[in-house]
Amino acid sequence: MGKTLRNYSKTYVTPRRPYEKERLDAELKLIGEFGLKNKREIYRVHMIVSALRKKARELLTLPEKDTRRIFEGSALLRRLHRIGVLDASKTKLDYILAIKETDFLRRRLQTQVFNMGMAISVHHARVLIRQRHIRVGKQIVNVPSFTVRTDSQAHIEFANNSPLGNGGPGRVKRKKLRNQKAAAPAKTDDEDML
Repeated sequence: MGKTLRNYSKTYVTPRRPYEKERLDAELKLIGEFGLKNKREIYRVHMIVSALRKKARELLTLPEKDTRRIFEGSALLRRLHRIGVLDASKTKLDYILAIKETDFLRRRLQTQVFNMGMAISVHHARVLIRQRHIRVGKQIVNVPSFTVRTDSQAHIEFANNSPLGNGGPGRVKRKKLRNQKAAAPAKTDDEDML
């Protein structure tokens, strides 16, 4: 039994200049606005956006009637429309070059839960997702960075077994009910003695 060999690639790239003030301030603002855990979440989205831009630039260099540009370009645009990063009206490769990191961050489950009013803040939304209170369709999702597609956006709800949804009472409420039941018989015994 040998080791299973797998090729892993990094999902993020750290910036070349680690202490650039403008970038640090912009990152901190994004972390606060979208309730991110760390800078790596920003770097991961940045890598996705830069890969999309690179692919779009490469396809734009090809002639307009080239089959590769037509098929790969339409597939790329369809994927971005399905995710909800681009509007359905934007059907040219030039629009891909205008995509920003915030467009992808708005499609995260954490941001969607907060925007729907299911959570008090983006931080509360993150906690609800991690504690398995949120489902997308029939599937419970506990990953705050889950990218919500446009067709599944309407199906974001509280989980069936969640106390916030249709489920029974939570741990604290069950404990309070147990204590009330235990305290109720003690009062009736005292009243009988009087």
